Amino acid sequence: MVNKMIIKLLVDGGNMKPGPTVGQKLGPLGVNMGKVVQEVNSATSKFKGIKVPVELNIAKDKTFIVKVLSPPTTELLKKELGLDKASGEAAKIKVANASIEQIISVAKTKHPNMLANNFKSAVKSVVGTCVSAGILIENKPAKEIEADIDSGKYDKEIKEQKTETSSEKKKKLDFYFSNIEAKQDQALKQEEEEKAAEEAKKAEEAAAAPEGEAPTEPTTEEKKEEAFEEKEEK
Repeated sequence: MVNKMIIKLLVDGGNMKPGPTVGQKLGPLGVNMGKVVQEVNSATSKFKGIKVPVELNIAKDKTFIVKVLSPPTTELLKKELGLDKASGEAAKIKVANASIEQIISVAKTKHPNMLANNFKSAVKSVVGTCVSAGILIENKPAKEIEADIDSGKYDKEIKEQKTETSSEKKKKLDFYFSNIEAKQDQALKQEEEEKAAEEAKKAEEAAAAPEGEAPTEPTTEEKKEEAFEEKEEK
């Protein structure tokens, strides 16, 4: 039986480069670095633009097998929706308005690596990630879509694993989200203005406050008077 070593890497899909981190992990094993990079990039080419977990099964004779694992759900959603990043304040800031078909598309990619018993559960898992990522679905908060899925509203789309969003529907989703973005921008602008006004008020109050007078050194006469008073008290 040939002994194998498993090396885990997180690479840019289709764009792995032989950097220091990779060198530290693979260098001591004596495998062909150029060949590793080439095969990993070939295996992850469909995930360009996102981070992909990869396992290298390296045999004793330095041959290896590349195993591509499913990227994190957030990364797949970002790619599907054309996002640079998820929301840092999901409760307040929404970053996209996805169709149920786009959610199903991500679920299809994730399902083989999920613990979900069935595809419907996989879809709900992706919807759960949308909650924390600040992503609306079908003009609604993702939490409400979870309830809709439970009620059977999207059973047809899920059963057919429909992944294509019609151009007409996409336009409507985009128009709805443009209004959401406008309201968010207005709210953020108001917050910034209120914060700036508060800081200006504090600065004004600090400038108007009387400055404390610096203590002066007592004169010789004052010192004599203080000494006399202390002597009298005794």
